[in-house]
This record gives sequence, structure tokens and C-alpha cells, in this order.
Amino acid sequence: MPETMTATLGLGGNVGDPVITMGAALRALQARSDCTVKDVSRLYRTPPWGNVDQDWFVNACALIETQLQPDDLLAVCLGIELDMKRERTLRWGPRTIDIDVLTYGDLEQRSAVLELPHPRMTERGFVLMPLADIAPDLVVQGRSVRDWLAQADTSGIEPVSAARDWWTT
Repeated sequence: MPETMTATLGLGGNVGDPVITMGAALRALQARSDCTVKDVSRLYRTPPWGNVDQDWFVNACALIETQLQPDDLLAVCLGIELDMKRERTLRWGPRTIDIDVLTYGDLEQRSAVLELPHPRMTERGFVLMPLADIAPDLVVQGRSVRDWLAQADTSGIEPVSAARDWWTT
């Protein structure tokens, strides 16, 4: 049996109903025999980042256990994005869903398709706030998520609700 690894994912979207789309994506992962969703953050309403001339986003993070290798996990996530009608037309632009592999165990890798840990996650409050809900003590680049969050810009980011089972319905 393949080894099971713990990975974290960042999810977000601002086109259509991102809460429904992200919930469907997490349920699609959960339905696989090689992935188990262990924990999911609250939902956060976040201002656009990069290209700021667009609607606000809804963001969340998930902690999963997987038997997939990192590149295969990314491929599954990209396939789910396509199933959810994700179109890649503008960098940091509007999207129905975005699923980023943030961490995969304590693996550090830089390849043509996937860099782990995610290269900009420690700079982004919209990643760190939901990630701190599920993994505040996770060490990324020598510091805990909690410590990274303490120095991140979280201006305008607010929880949408306190519930963390939003994705199950």
C-alpha cells in the first residue's frame, strides 16, 4: 500500500458561487480512494490580490491525507479546477476556483510544475488566515503558520462564518 502523506491545499474563487464550487471540489477529493479530507478552515472573504480590479474572493484551506505523489496531487487538483469550469486567461484574475498545493509533508521541491512549499504562501494573509484555522503549528520555511500570520497583511480579510463543515452540504 502506498505511503500516506499529509498535504495542505489553498482554495479560492470569485466567479459564480465560490462556496458551492469549493465545497464540490473538496467532496470530489473526498470521493477518491487516495485522498481523505481531514480538516477544513472557515470561509474568509478576502480582497483581490495582484489584479485588484475584480470582485472579492472567498478563500479556505484544507488539510488532507493522500497516497498521491505531489505532482499527481497537483494534477488531480487541476483536473477538478477544469471540471469546475476554471479558465486561465489572466494571471491573478477572476476564477471560478483555484486549488493550490501549499505543502506536502515537509517536502521541499522546485520543479517545472510544482514548487513546495508554495513559493508565496508566507506572504499572503488570505492563505495564512484559513491555514491557521487548521494547522497553526505547521512549520513552513522554519517558522510556524501562526508566526507567519502574525506579520502578514490581513487588511480587509474577514471570516464569512464560524462553521467549518460548510463543504459537506
